[in-house]
Amino acid sequence: VTAYETGAVAVMALVNGQVDAVVIDNEPAKSYVAQNPGLKILDTEFAVEDYAIAVGKGNTELLNAINAAMANQLNEFRASVEKLMEEGVGKDEAIFRLLKETIIASEAIRFEGDGYSEEWRQEAARRGLTNICHVPEALMHYVDNQSKSVLIGERIFNETELNSRLEVELEKYTMKVQIEGRVLGDLAINHIVPTAVTYQNRLLENLCKMKEIFSPEEYEVLSADRKELIREISHRVTSIKVLVREMTEARKVANHKDNYKERAFEYEEKVRPYLDKIRDHIDHLEMEVDDEIWPLPKYRELLFTK
Repeated sequence: VTAYETGAVAVMALVNGQVDAVVIDNEPAKSYVAQNPGLKILDTEFAVEDYAIAVGKGNTELLNAINAAMANQLNEFRASVEKLMEEGVGKDEAIFRLLKETIIASEAIRFEGDGYSEEWRQEAARRGLTNICHVPEALMHYVDNQSKSVLIGERIFNETELNSRLEVELEKYTMKVQIEGRVLGDLAINHIVPTAVTYQNRLLENLCKMKEIFSPEEYEVLSADRKELIREISHRVTSIKVLVREMTEARKVANHKDNYKERAFEYEEKVRPYLDKIRDHIDHLEMEVDDEIWPLPKYRELLFTK
């Protein structure tokens, strides 16, 4: 038995003769068979499973959105079935016909790969689908006409409640980025930088001792990698200090925005990018500094230490 990352990769292995069969959900299987002549779906059902959407406990915002969308779709489906029945179509035939139309219509949003990957961004663009990676911009869709028709139409919120929900969500996002920025700045300046400097001083001390022992020619050859590491650490430390300082100033500017919408957009566009930049330098230092003095658990320790 061989495991593959995606259904598409598994089917490609089947087409190339690397495996004898692929176990996959029925609907994706139909699509792959249609695209690849010579493949077929076996008549035997190896498993019948129920599907459900899992929502984190307490995440009422997402749960309300899912419930509203489901209720809206079910109401539309029922109305369409009833209309066909009024035209003389039998109930079972009407349901089957609408299910077929729905499956075909929803093909554009079905994707077997990683929905967070660059592959999906490119695929979504090719399919003409919305793929918003800007959090405040995505939250603003709470109050667009389509969302209102669902959330207000299904009596989940009224107009005032929906606008209040938008304000709360934007404020929550702003607060999360603000807290993350403060915590990262504290960790970087008060923990990561001092540790990196301590290790750098060890290397400098080692260079001084090497210079006492080896001839100038030997010293230049043997010390080259340590000198390069010292330069690398100096570059990372300086970059972290500069970026933390710039991030702090960006937070001050964002905090002076009077409008909660402008403040959220400012945090997304001007503050949040610093988090990734600072983390990148810290990640490099994590691979360079001695494990024994590194102040935080490293990724491999989190993943593999029991």
